[in-house]
Amino acid sequence: MLVHIRGSHHHFKHPDKPGRVTVPHPKKELPKGTLRSIYKQAGWSWSERK
Repeated sequence: MLVHIRGSHHHFKHPDKPGRVTVPHPKKELPKGTLRSIYKQAGWSWSERK
């Protein structure tokens, strides 16, 4: 669920899990390191992505 927007960054919060995930809203593709950080913040496994 989107809870906050600050500039080009969107902050999402899961209704049941603690913490937030910050996602930049870029004009181009995200760098691989940024995408890995988003996965880590969300609690997702980078190796299990499709």
